[in-house]
Formats: sequence, C-alpha cells, structure tokens
Amino acid sequence: MAVPAEPHPEAAAGERSRTHRAAVRKAVEGHAPALLELSRSLHAEPETAFEEHKSAARCAGLLAAHGFDVIAPAHGLDTAFRATIGSGPVTVAIACEYDALPGLGHACGHNLIAAAGVGAALGLAPYADELGLTVRVIGTPAEERGAGKALLLEAGAFDGVDAAMMVHPCPFEMADFRSFALGTLDVTYTGRAAHPSLNPHEGRNAADALTVAQVALGLLRQQLPAQWRVHGITTAAGTAPNAIPDRATATYEIRALAAEDLRELRRRVEDCFRAGALATGCEVALERPEPDYLDFRGDPELIGLWTANARKLGRAEPVERPPFACTDMGNVSHAVPSIHPVLDISGGACGPHEAAFAEAALSPAAERALLDGAVGMAWTAADFAAARIREPATP
Repeated sequence: MAVPAEPHPEAAAGERSRTHRAAVRKAVEGHAPALLELSRSLHAEPETAFEEHKSAARCAGLLAAHGFDVIAPAHGLDTAFRATIGSGPVTVAIACEYDALPGLGHACGHNLIAAAGVGAALGLAPYADELGLTVRVIGTPAEERGAGKALLLEAGAFDGVDAAMMVHPCPFEMADFRSFALGTLDVTYTGRAAHPSLNPHEGRNAADALTVAQVALGLLRQQLPAQWRVHGITTAAGTAPNAIPDRATATYEIRALAAEDLRELRRRVEDCFRAGALATGCEVALERPEPDYLDFRGDPELIGLWTANARKLGRAEPVERPPFACTDMGNVSHAVPSIHPVLDISGGACGPHEAAFAEAALSPAAERALLDGAVGMAWTAADFAAARIREPATP
C-alpha cells in the first residue's frame, strides 16, 4: 500500500499562509469594536512625546488581555512597551506610535497607527506558531519629537527582528514610502550685556550673532542641492530694546535625502552659527536635542507583499512620490528590513499636521484604513514568514 508523501516544507508553509488568510482577517474584524474604541480613546486624550502614559497603557493592556507577554515600561523609556506572542523562527516587529502634536492633538493620526498595530498583532496571535511567527509589538513613544525609535533601536528593542512594519494615515496611498533624513540643532549665544547708549563698546550682542548666522544661512541656501532644507526659529533674542542682549537662542532643523548628506549639511550649517560667534565676539553652544532621524529605506520584498495584500483588501492603487516627511522609523529601516505604507484617510482634502487632519483621523475612512492596515500587516507578516521558511538553510 502506498504511503502518502509528507508535504514539502516549502509547500506546507505557503499553504499555511493561504489557509490562515481568511482566519486572520476574521480575527481582526472580531476585535474591531475594541480597536475602534482604542483609537477613539487615544484621540480623545492626546499625549505628547514621552508623556504618553495612558496611551501606552491602553495599547499594552489590550494586548495583555489577549495573552501577550507584556513588559512595560521597556528598554529604558517610561512610555515604551514590548508585547510578545508566539515562538516561531521568524520574528516580526510591529511598531505602535501614539504620541500627539502639541496644540494639534492627533493631527498626524497616531491613534490609528497604534490601533492598527495592535489589531495586526491580535489577528496573528491565534496562529503565530502555526505560521512560524514570533510577533513582537513595540510601543514607540516620541515620534514627533524625540526620535523614540532611535533610542529603542540603540537599547536593543529591535534585536533579533527579521522584519519591522507599521502603517501611517495620509492624504493618499503609498506602498514605497520614502522620507528625508532629519537633524535638529539648538543654538545658544552668550555675549556681554551693556547699555546701548552709555557703553555700547563694552557689549557683545548675542542677538547680532544670531543675525549674522541667519544671513550666512540665507547665502548658504543658494549653493545647497535642491532637496536639502534648513529652517528654524529664534526662541530668544533679548528682553528690552535699551539693553544689549547677552543671550540669544534658536532651534533649527535640517533635512537631506540621505543620512550621508545630512552629516555634510550639519557641518556647513554649524559653521554658519560659529561664524556668528566669531564676528561678534560671542560664545556659541551647539547641541543636538535628539538623535538624527535617518531616511526611510523600504525593503523591496516587504513592499511587494504589502502591495499585493493591499490590492486584495480593495485599497486604491499606490502612488509614487518623492520624500515629503521624516520619521524615526527610518532609523529602524537602516537596521532591519522594514515597510511604512501610508493609507488615505482624507482623499487629499487635508494632510498631516493640519487641524483638519485630526478630525479626519476619526472619520469612517480613517477607521476603515485602521482595520485594513491591521489586516494588511498581518497578512504581510504571514507571507514574509512563509517565504523565509521556504528558503533553504545557509550552509
């Protein structure tokens, strides 16, 4: 009597992915009421960078209630968490952002990002071992300012991860997301106070030092490549017109297409601020208030898997656009294969960091994107694991 052949591991992995597709979607949709409530509760109580105590607790609590092993706080950040389920050989990290913008609330839609990430993990949870997955959810604070993911990456939160992913709301659909590299710079000039009429020759005008630097920056821009950006504000430059300012401060941002370009741009910009000090006899202190945000580099394999799954969900065809934003997910993408697709929630009517986008983040289109994003990420994680399991072992 013939004995049925054992299924080839490659075929078995692919079949598991296909078999579980409907089940994973059903699981996500079964959690839809809780996911929508999570999104709405985050939106109702926005918390800014490194202050997201309630937001992190809500996300972590929902995962813990469904069997995830949760560590909170995690990796040295009070508002970070790490939740894990499954013991498969392929580890996929899902990043949950939940910080809000000062004065604008969730005008970047991070309430949707967090809920979609939690939803993807809940959809995979019952099938993680069968799919060969270890699912790691990382609560990542301070994306808007503070580069939380860069800090978490350095602290080991993404160690052992085979792929990382998140979705982001936007005014259009995009699979191959690209971003600028971003650096920040705080500038402090220290001069010498004096009376502008009695003894101006004894003064060293810190506000003048900043003016010289701003003129130098304006001239520098003429020789910068088209995609390099320098922009900032003066935060202090004296308190009264009848006193020569002995202190002036500013905060600036610089952007370039790649991390390598950012280093060169920073050197040239800092030289402009040093020129202000040299010309006026002041002292200057240049500080980086946070790690640099690196440019996002999407993984082609993951982009292909996401694109196919987004089509199965009926999402609009993705557009191609040059870099238009910055994200600390870029830092992760330099270390781990990553995707950061964006989902349309406003039909182009408004975009991130606008007050209207905060309203759009509660719309029916936004909540549909939340659930589609959760299912799409879960399917993509399953497909990625199946592909990895099919690969022959390295000798």
